[in-house]
Amino acid sequence: MASTSAEIIAFLLTISGWVLVSSTLPTDYWKVSTIDGTVITTATFWANLWKTCVTDSTGVSNCKDFPSMLALDGYIQACRGLMISAVCLGFFGAVFGLVGMKCTKVGGSDQTKAKIACLAGLIFILSGLCSMTSCSLYANRITSEFFDPSFVAQKRGYAYNGATSVMSSRTKVHNSVPDKSPPKHFDKNAYV
Repeated sequence: MASTSAEIIAFLLTISGWVLVSSTLPTDYWKVSTIDGTVITTATFWANLWKTCVTDSTGVSNCKDFPSMLALDGYIQACRGLMISAVCLGFFGAVFGLVGMKCTKVGGSDQTKAKIACLAGLIFILSGLCSMTSCSLYANRITSEFFDPSFVAQKRGYAYNGATSVMSSRTKVHNSVPDKSPPKHFDKNAYV
């Protein structure tokens, strides 16, 4: 009886972890950057694995989906692939875990169920490694931008609310003069 309750608790914990990873994938605010004025925030840039957006001080947002898979940076492609793999592996791990539990009637003998439950555990471990690698890769990119000496002039507050913590990063400077022009991938209506 104790092993059955331990199996159920472990299954519920792995399912809750899979749900959390699944909810992290479409989260909008993986990276948030604000440009502060003297009194108010003048613009907020935010991005996730699927699009980048800007919101001005009046609350008007302008979003742009990433136009092409081939035009993306390699780390975003890797993060996308790893997160989708984590969700898929977690789903199949849940199916195998449900079949391998002692309290279910499908799956055959106890020895077969033990092998299926072990397979489910390995799949869940792979799912966790994929999601952990994806979030770490994304965090490493932001951290390396923060410590890059070519990002000097203007500080922006970055936060990746999808999976990690709040950090600061800096924007690029051309000829040691801060660039006050809007990014090229947003049109002028993003700031009106």
